[in-house]
Amino acid sequence: MTDQGFTVEEIDTSRPHPARMYDYFLGGRDNYEVDREAADRVLDIAPEVPASARANRDFLSRAVRFLVEGGIRQIIDIGTGIPTSPNTHEIAHAVSPDVRVAYIDNDPIVATHAGARLLGTGNTGFFLGDMRDPRSILEHPTIGELIDFKEPVALMLVSVLHFVTEEEDPAGMIAAYRDSLPAGSPLVLSHATGDFHVDHVDEVLEIYKKATASLTPRSHAEVLRLFDGFELVDPGLVQVPLWRPDGPEPEPEELRGISVYGGVGRKN
Repeated sequence: MTDQGFTVEEIDTSRPHPARMYDYFLGGRDNYEVDREAADRVLDIAPEVPASARANRDFLSRAVRFLVEGGIRQIIDIGTGIPTSPNTHEIAHAVSPDVRVAYIDNDPIVATHAGARLLGTGNTGFFLGDMRDPRSILEHPTIGELIDFKEPVALMLVSVLHFVTEEEDPAGMIAAYRDSLPAGSPLVLSHATGDFHVDHVDEVLEIYKKATASLTPRSHAEVLRLFDGFELVDPGLVQVPLWRPDGPEPEPEELRGISVYGGVGRKN
């Protein structure tokens, strides 16, 4: 099921969009010249960004497998972005085909790809929505059809909260979602940080100020506060390659270019 709720004329290709820039960093083709130009300026300043993007996608895969292997059977994935395979439902269904996944994004470009890449399995859905308005997300008919709030629900906010400013109160936004979830519901969260590359953060932020959403990197302590009301599972909030790696723990030199924290918590 999909609810696009927009016309083609509403797709803005006059300014770079962070989701399309992210697609470019991952080597995708679902982007425009304006996105590539902005992304290339970022790469001139911070050539390590693609490594962070790939590490973030790998974190998503490991986190979804971890949750589904632990019994989670329903997922709300907010800030889906340009669908990059394997998608959340593909990862989940490889473990258990009965997992239900509701995807939400605010970019019409994402919606144009949803029918082909995110749907069609009978237990996935997509709709356009603004994560800053939790009630409109939680009360959407697609959520009502897919999600049973009497059972634990995984909330995924992967690489999206750094597009929420402090004035927009990301902690309060997460609390609104948390309070609607039953006990035992997990939160999967990753977030950009400037902790490791303070020398060029400001230059990157200037580029994103001209995009459709500005970037607000946060420190470890600031990201940790977003997990209020959730108990972090081991190994806690870490650079994403360190979160339950499939192989040996990465060496320090492998982490040098990774500017993303990630963690999984469970609602108390």
